[in-house]
Amino acid sequence: MEFFLKPLAMLERRVPQAVINRDDLFTAIWAKRFLAADLAAVRIVSRSARSTIGRALAIMISKLGNGWIYLILGAITFQCAGREGLPIIALAGLNAALLHCLFPHIKRYIGRQRPFHADPQLPVLLKVLDEHSFPSGHTMTLSGVLVPIVIAWPSIAGSAVALILSMAWSRMATAHHYPSDVLGGVALGIVLAYPLSTYLLAIW
Repeated sequence: MEFFLKPLAMLERRVPQAVINRDDLFTAIWAKRFLAADLAAVRIVSRSARSTIGRALAIMISKLGNGWIYLILGAITFQCAGREGLPIIALAGLNAALLHCLFPHIKRYIGRQRPFHADPQLPVLLKVLDEHSFPSGHTMTLSGVLVPIVIAWPSIAGSAVALILSMAWSRMATAHHYPSDVLGGVALGIVLAYPLSTYLLAIW
């Protein structure tokens, strides 16, 4: 809050530094606008889960992201590729483990509250696994798991994108995350998983 209020307070006191810190005021104003737009997007997306079908889908996809989806992806990979898919499965599991250990620390460091804290009128469809919002652990881990699979079989990139978008939608529809949370999760998952995946796939 100091980041937002300090430039405004300086203007109210009419101290000379207010002129020097006009950039701080500009940044604070646009930061507020960004946060407002982020929350408005959650309100819009959450409406898609008001129907019985929408609510059921949002809950089911989010629960799959708690772990089940990775078992399903591993089974599909083994079914399609057999033993040749085992290194991909192992690497995807390694990425999942590393990212799962990492994102809680990032969340605690950022300390961003979830959307339903900012707007108590948002319907919360599921219990949260932790109190912090950024980044989305679900999209971060899923993206990291899909990286080696897409590297090995680029033709499924479209399906991987659809899966990530579905997870991102469910996390916003349940009022657990902002759009910037899920985008940040996807970006971090890919950036952190890609170097390790390309290195290990090259030597295996």
